[in-house]
Amino acid sequence: MRVLLVEDDLRVASALAGALRRRGYAVTTATTASEAAAAGPADLLLLDLNLPDRDGLELCRQIRRRNETVGIIAVSARSEERDRVAGLRAGADDYVVKPFSMAELQARIEAVMRRAARATRVEATLEVGDLRVDLDARRVWLSEREVSLTRKEFELLMALARRAGTVVSRDRLLMDVWQTTWNAGHTLDVHVAALRGKLADAGLVETVRGVGYRLRPE
Repeated sequence: MRVLLVEDDLRVASALAGALRRRGYAVTTATTASEAAAAGPADLLLLDLNLPDRDGLELCRQIRRRNETVGIIAVSARSEERDRVAGLRAGADDYVVKPFSMAELQARIEAVMRRAARATRVEATLEVGDLRVDLDARRVWLSEREVSLTRKEFELLMALARRAGTVVSRDRLLMDVWQTTWNAGHTLDVHVAALRGKLADAGLVETVRGVGYRLRPE
């Protein structure tokens, strides 16, 4: 399992990374929020909330928006209830207060990854009416016809299918697919038009004027 350890204290990071590697984890370390945001994919993020270049809660929100299934455990010396609540609301799956034992951290990692595995299994395939989206294989079928989509078209359809029947705002779609809302509105419209054309059903992706788009549930 790939672990991204975000910790600016080099002594703590070295000791914790070593302990995790001895337990069989593949560990990548980052000492700043910028390094963490640019790191490769991971199954679990151990995130210190006190970072030198950016608030850890903000980084947690960014990573959660980008990846709904990655496990995130906030690690902090902040022990007040309001701090724990803020961490969980920012998208962390669990919150560990320093200092902690490796036995406790190991148990929390196992619990978070069990929940993540169950969620991944449940979401392996999305079915909306005659539309079927295989998230693992990144393939799409409408009735019995396979639909070939580009990477961004697939991610756009996935964002809509996960919330089928619900209006998804333009900003939410831009953030999910392009990780930005800056000057990208035309890009979204172009991709929606292309997606409609490939699905050969212009009414399947409905426009909700002034708000966003909705995938018709049936």
